[in-house]
Amino acid sequence: MDRSRILPFYMAYPLPLYYQEEDTITRDLEYLQQLYPAEAKKYQKIIVDILNTMDYEGSCIYDEYPDKWQLYRLTQAVMDKVKRMNSEDNKDNSGDEKNWEWTEEFIQVLLYYEIYKKRHANHRGILKF
Repeated sequence: MDRSRILPFYMAYPLPLYYQEEDTITRDLEYLQQLYPAEAKKYQKIIVDILNTMDYEGSCIYDEYPDKWQLYRLTQAVMDKVKRMNSEDNKDNSGDEKNWEWTEEFIQVLLYYEIYKKRHANHRGILKF
């Protein structure tokens, strides 16, 4: 009998350990997202809302190589919504100038990260890294 082929009992069914590791990763990710600054959380909610409308089979966010123009249009859609919300919030403060170029780049990074999460999310809600 070849003893090198015998698996220890804890290796016979290793999948529960695999899911436990993914659960730890998911909890860690959710905790770190809770630590985002208030403005980043606001942008993230807008991004998630827009991406949820695009969450269907054949969507551009699930392309193997997403088109740069489509991602730019998504960024502009988020920026338009942010600017509308900002103008509604600051009706009294007309002199409040914001650095929109920096905000657009920040939103672009958040958008790409949320797309990454959607692309690698399993149907059970477990991220595949």
